[in-house]
Amino acid sequence: QVQLVESGGGLVQAGGSLRLSCAASGGTFSMYTMGWFRQAPGTEREFVAAISWSGGTTYYADSVKGRFTISRDNAKNTGYLQMNSLQHEDTAVYYCATGPRPRVPLAPLGYNSWGQGTQVTVSS
Repeated sequence: QVQLVESGGGLVQAGGSLRLSCAASGGTFSMYTMGWFRQAPGTEREFVAAISWSGGTTYYADSVKGRFTISRDNAKNTGYLQMNSLQHEDTAVYYCATGPRPRVPLAPLGYNSWGQGTQVTVSS
């Protein structure tokens, strides 16, 4: 299984932007679908975005569509989540995950490697 490390979280004002990164090691990143999930206190982990191994297919949760962009650079073994127009409701721990291609699952059960998470806090 690939090891994943997220970075780029922090504190930002509402309307601001952050770019999360997910660095992969111990495997061939291009062999995997990648997803981003988030979890706020007292809630279940929820789907944010997912991208196919080639980057040619992407999916977004309705709550982030038009504001967030998922991407990946297989040559750098790194995935990204660009978050714009952040809202207080986006506050959560964000996790990247990988799963076997070619499926692009929208549920956590479809992924078998997870990072440790990075905190995103949006002040209103």
